[in-house]
Amino acid sequence: MSRTPSNMLPLGTTAPDFNLLDTVSDKRLSLQDIKGKKGTVILFICNHCPFVIHVNPEIAKLGELYKDKGIGFIAISSNDVENYPQDAPHLMKEVAQKQFYSFPYLYDETQEVAKAYDAACTPDFYLFDENLKLVYRGQLDDSRPGNGKPLTGADLRNAMESLLNDGSIISNQKPSIGCNIKWKTNS
Repeated sequence: MSRTPSNMLPLGTTAPDFNLLDTVSDKRLSLQDIKGKKGTVILFICNHCPFVIHVNPEIAKLGELYKDKGIGFIAISSNDVENYPQDAPHLMKEVAQKQFYSFPYLYDETQEVAKAYDAACTPDFYLFDENLKLVYRGQLDDSRPGNGKPLTGADLRNAMESLLNDGSIISNQKPSIGCNIKWKTNS
């Protein structure tokens, strides 16, 4: 298992727009179509990464919990499916259904969206405010596969609560750690 950290996109960055295939609905969706009213979490994940598999229960729970609070979740997979066929779109749909994602799971075939967000690993988390300005980027919590720490979603949860309650930016932001995004060799 590689242990690649987030690149930590500068706070205040405007969320780059996109229009990608949602593997769950089989429709193309843009950021404007699916952003949350009060905030938007964009997470770069994939099907096979042990770090993502570890956090799947918590991200599914948080996505469901916060949608009624006005925070939209959007999952994106940007991995090279030619060399990592387990991340193919039809399998993304299966994972989304099995994990009970209440949010879109988009396929970034060209990898341009991952590059625009300076995404580095899976999972990589970004929280944008209602104006799509970045207020948090980093880890879900301190839990990693095999480290014995409970999966709580504490870091992302605290950032979302701060955004909803007072709009303040959390200053202590730790990078996420996970598998590197599987870049195409001709990228």
